[in-house]
Amino acid sequence: MFNVGDNAVYPAHGVTVVKRIEEKVIGGMKKSFYVLETVENQMTIMVPTDNAEQVGLRGLITDKDVKKVYKILKDRDVKIDQTTWNRRYREYSEKIKTGSVYEIAEVLRNLFMLRHDKDLSFGERKMLDQAKHLLVKEISLAKGSEEMKVEQEIQSIFAS
Repeated sequence: MFNVGDNAVYPAHGVTVVKRIEEKVIGGMKKSFYVLETVENQMTIMVPTDNAEQVGLRGLITDKDVKKVYKILKDRDVKIDQTTWNRRYREYSEKIKTGSVYEIAEVLRNLFMLRHDKDLSFGERKMLDQAKHLLVKEISLAKGSEEMKVEQEIQSIFAS
């Protein structure tokens, strides 16, 4: 359950703020909705309160989660999918859509590693940017840190 003013993460859109909780009559039944606004571009999303968990709405990660995300990013002992770029793109898109910060971290790490072996497709480059952006935004809010600092931390992980 979220309250007005809480941060929540909506899959594939990232961090949102609960602006209000509204009731609407739909099909003759009264339903309660979270009215969310994305932090990134102030887009409004309405999610039924009784369906929030099923759509993947979740709270911000904790410090413990941040450490696990950084561990995933640092892990180089993984097999990168060498299939065609469009197959990889579909697979990574599905991972991002889950809203799981760990899945997003895997996508970012894999695309960064793949980028060293070959040129990424346009779609993969955009996906790398999206994954990085989603992680930076959530980690910076979770840590109470500036986005630029978090982005530099992530860059330094891949520089080594």
